Amino acid sequence: MKFKITATFLLFSLIAFSSHGQGKSFSYMDGQDPLVGYLAKAKSSKKSIPGVVVIPAWMGVNEHSNHSADQLSALGYHALVADIYGEGKNPKNIQEARDLSSYYKNNPLIYQGRIKTAIDELVKQGADPANIAVIGYCFGGTGALEAARGSLPVKGVVSIHGGLGKDTTRANVAISPKVLVLHGADDPYVPQAQVNAFQQEMRAGKADWQMIYYANAVHAFTEPAAGNDNSKGAAYNELAAKRSWEHLELFLADLFVK
Repeated sequence: MKFKITATFLLFSLIAFSSHGQGKSFSYMDGQDPLVGYLAKAKSSKKSIPGVVVIPAWMGVNEHSNHSADQLSALGYHALVADIYGEGKNPKNIQEARDLSSYYKNNPLIYQGRIKTAIDELVKQGADPANIAVIGYCFGGTGALEAARGSLPVKGVVSIHGGLGKDTTRANVAISPKVLVLHGADDPYVPQAQVNAFQQEMRAGKADWQMIYYANAVHAFTEPAAGNDNSKGAAYNELAAKRSWEHLELFLADLFVK
């Protein structure tokens, strides 16, 4: 994926572990590999609390992903921002982000494994193992779909301005989790052929899926620091961001209903 990016957006994306919400930087392990995510737990006396794993965009754990986790905890969910790359491996620039994210996209079993580790850790932190969802932004949106493709123990997944494609040599499989895709109608990095293939994949997998398009929205439409110039291919769209969060809330409320 190649698009122009502002210096402000890059600086914003490189600020990790500094959210001012109720969550905190959180260390956990994937085997021998140390990871540092962000954990925001709901303030609730309920015995059964659903959990949401948040997979960040290609710059890794940052203010944007952490803010989403804080918002989810305020809604009554335990939320964990997953560290996909590993402790100390957050990209320093766009080329590093491209290289790191490409590795995981090209090795879906490894990507799925990192997501499964985050799911397991969130359950250890008190989330109901029968009520887990995975959401993701951009590169993380691809990860959310990989959670469904890999039959990870989740009830639903949400891809937010994420890549929809997979290697054409991979067979379509049954998709058990519910799937929601929140998509910029003018996103230049997700060509129509990829959209068509994704929709066919969902049909072949007998999935319960939804795809919602937002007018005048391109890539990264939930990221305020992306600027507002759609011609760059990635830009914030306040209305699309608002509507997509509302759609996410409705999806999770329906997903976790008793």
